[in-house]
Amino acid sequence: MSLSFLASFMMTLVVCALAAPDAHGAHAASLPEVLPRDEEMTLALSAAPEHLRAGAAVWVFERDGFVKARDSSNGFACIVNRDHPLSRKPTCYDAEGTATILPKVLRFGELLARGTPLPKIQSEIEEGFRTGKYIAPRRPGVAYMLSNGNRDFDPRSGKVSSFPPHVMFYAPNLTNEDIGSKGDGRNGLPFIAYPGPHAFIIMLVPDPVSAP
Repeated sequence: MSLSFLASFMMTLVVCALAAPDAHGAHAASLPEVLPRDEEMTLALSAAPEHLRAGAAVWVFERDGFVKARDSSNGFACIVNRDHPLSRKPTCYDAEGTATILPKVLRFGELLARGTPLPKIQSEIEEGFRTGKYIAPRRPGVAYMLSNGNRDFDPRSGKVSSFPPHVMFYAPNLTNEDIGSKGDGRNGLPFIAYPGPHAFIIMLVPDPVSAP
């Protein structure tokens, strides 16, 4: 993986986490594409290591938001997270992420499906954290994003780009300074993404064991 691609990936994460509402304004009225259910399930499950897929719950995106397509037998839940109408982020959460992060993801998807502007969604989510409706993970845990189908909207360019497979570890309110990281992911070092109650330590996976 080239350093230039990695630098671009890192900058996209930082900008998407910190972008002002106006950065999204031109796209706020767009609705996420609804994929055929089988295609959506395959994409969601591609986030997980192969041995976890058969037992993972799967959520799929439909016209009114996310619906559960099947239950879990191993504590994991896979979903194609949508935090922008043009983004698709296959993610598979462990039991703790399912309990604490997934509720926010589901609500975000519901509001996107209604065409709610992103600044308004973000304000509701922030209020949800303030009131305790949403909480940070209560223990260490993992969320897999091993899919090669990750698509992320870049508010700087107004374009969608792919980003590499990786593994995320829950790191509520942790910063790159806390872990001694420069935040650029170089030389295989971890870095913090999405700082705040649902922050993650990200480790890139150059040769994932998965999926489409």
